Amino acid sequence: MASPFVELEVGHRTVKVTNPEKLTFPAAGVRKIDVVEYYLAVGDGILRALRERPVTLERWQDGVHEGAKVATRADGRGADAFYQKRISKGAPPWVQTAHISFPSGRTADEVCPTELATVAWCAQQNTITFHPWPVRRADVDHPDELRIDLDPQPGTDFQDAVTVAAAAREVLAELGWRGFPKTSGNRGVHIYVRVQPRWTFTDVRHAAIAFGRELERRMPGRVTTKWWKEERGETIFVDYNQNARDRTIASAYSVRPLPQAPVSAPVAWDELPDADPRDLTVKTVPARFATVGDLHAEIDDVAHDLTPLLEWYGRDERDHGMGDMPYPPDYPKMPGEPMRVQPSRAKRVTGENTAE
Repeated sequence: MASPFVELEVGHRTVKVTNPEKLTFPAAGVRKIDVVEYYLAVGDGILRALRERPVTLERWQDGVHEGAKVATRADGRGADAFYQKRISKGAPPWVQTAHISFPSGRTADEVCPTELATVAWCAQQNTITFHPWPVRRADVDHPDELRIDLDPQPGTDFQDAVTVAAAAREVLAELGWRGFPKTSGNRGVHIYVRVQPRWTFTDVRHAAIAFGRELERRMPGRVTTKWWKEERGETIFVDYNQNARDRTIASAYSVRPLPQAPVSAPVAWDELPDADPRDLTVKTVPARFATVGDLHAEIDDVAHDLTPLLEWYGRDERDHGMGDMPYPPDYPKMPGEPMRVQPSRAKRVTGENTAE
């Protein structure tokens, strides 16, 4: 009979893993204990991505299976997974937290990893994916990370995102900035840039809008910052709203809830064109990590000045009438935000001659 639990020594902590043989990814034959041990194998990398950051936990209590449903704020009934934004009752006393505020004005104490044992404990709690905020616990109102999310739309794929990532690399080089790419774990590409924690979430979001607009100019018809899906077409969407308060992206080294247990894996710029996200999984990334190390190991070496992108945003607003853009639908109306209604509906409501 299989043991009902195993105990792992992680640093100077003991982490008990219950039901270790439970299949978390049945299609890939990946067990709960495999997920925990994966995170220990990439320990330096996952902790670098999460350390001192408030983290939303994506928990899959019964594993990832066909037809599984993730709870949303609107409807959590019958869901197989959920996003946890508050630390669990009964958490070990050594699991640290960070106090954060949501756009609604509500607050929460989120898990804030300071040691690898916290990551293992979260995985024991059936956390598959870690979604860190782009802030540190010492200053939760000023992001230290600009996140460039290249999201393929229907009719495009990972290779299209890679092509746009190459253009993004050129823009970063012209700014004198260093970006750190990773696969999303599915079809997209993420690029992280450390910035000085001097600006608000609104400022960093504006910088992301400006960066996306610059990519649109360089790759017309292939890149878009249009928020409404009906306007995007077959393009790569630069999701600027991933830089809004309380919007998060799966961290580097996070496992993603897809059948083959893929990982959002750091990659070198030069290997990105030949990368295949399907090859980067819980089973393969530990050996890769042991060989190449953490490709984001130098991400904290420099923090860039956001001023140039904010100047671009101001130029676009002043010279081209390109101001702010819509926030996600669950946000309260934000200062300077345009009408938050999809264009086709706006035309029906206001009429063709008055809609803008």
